[in-house]
Amino acid sequence: MLNKPLLLTALAPAIWGTTYLVTTEFLPPDRPLLAAVIRALPAGLLLVALTRRLPQGDWWWRSLVLGTLNIGAFLALLFVAAYRLPGGVAATLGALQPLLVAGLSTGLLGERLTRRTVLAGVAGVVGVSLLVLQSSARLDAIGVAAAAGGAVVMATGVVLSKRWTSPAPLLATTGWQLVAGGLVLVPVALAVEGAPPASLSGANLAGYAYLALIGAAFAYALWFRGIRALSATHVTFLGLLSPVVATLLGWLVLDQRLTAWQLLGAVIVLAAVVAAQRRPLVRTGADNYQPLTTPRRATDAEMV
Repeated sequence: MLNKPLLLTALAPAIWGTTYLVTTEFLPPDRPLLAAVIRALPAGLLLVALTRRLPQGDWWWRSLVLGTLNIGAFLALLFVAAYRLPGGVAATLGALQPLLVAGLSTGLLGERLTRRTVLAGVAGVVGVSLLVLQSSARLDAIGVAAAAGGAVVMATGVVLSKRWTSPAPLLATTGWQLVAGGLVLVPVALAVEGAPPASLSGANLAGYAYLALIGAAFAYALWFRGIRALSATHVTFLGLLSPVVATLLGWLVLDQRLTAWQLLGAVIVLAAVVAAQRRPLVRTGADNYQPLTTPRRATDAEMV
């Protein structure tokens, strides 16, 4: 059964699924790295200012590592993949992330890798490929490496976020990672795209504000809250909802064509997400079964 932490966590990838629409309709063209910086850094600074907490001890370098993996390196690699590959290819390779998280979780978190998880992960890749992959797609070695690298760093970031539980409030930890990721992206954005535009329209400012406040501060707080409360594998499967939301918005708002194969892909993705959330049962008596593991729920203090 889907629980409240799971549903709240699912909001994060659903929000990230709106990024394509906001980027194409509101932001200046050919400035994805600038969008990534504005999305991460101001949101992180805002959360740090609101919580008035700075990292202590090991959390200085842990915040840098997690911020680089979850945000800075991931978004930079995503930018490279987006420019060198058709979007469908990049999204399909990104769909490998649940399988990577499941594998890493066996070694770093002691989670059991079940057949159901593997089958759900494979189904997720198939579903996303039907949803977004075009028959005319062409591969590029650097683009493929960047997309695969993005899946690896994000998967590693999710698992380490579960392994390293911060004693600080959730919003503070989220702010530290957003600041670290944004600072990593600044020199990359300047080197690749140059200085920001001299002037921005009202639509540009509205788009950037949405990405920073909703797409970063709010969505990442939900995402990291989910990682604290749920299994890392359960959380990462929810990321498959992003291409579903992006495709649905393209059909509803941008009048993009939706094919029968895409509908089938969406159904497969949703089925994979639901199947992955079901915990395996172990026999405890004559005909009695109970969940193999029970995800740790975050405490009230961790939610703040």
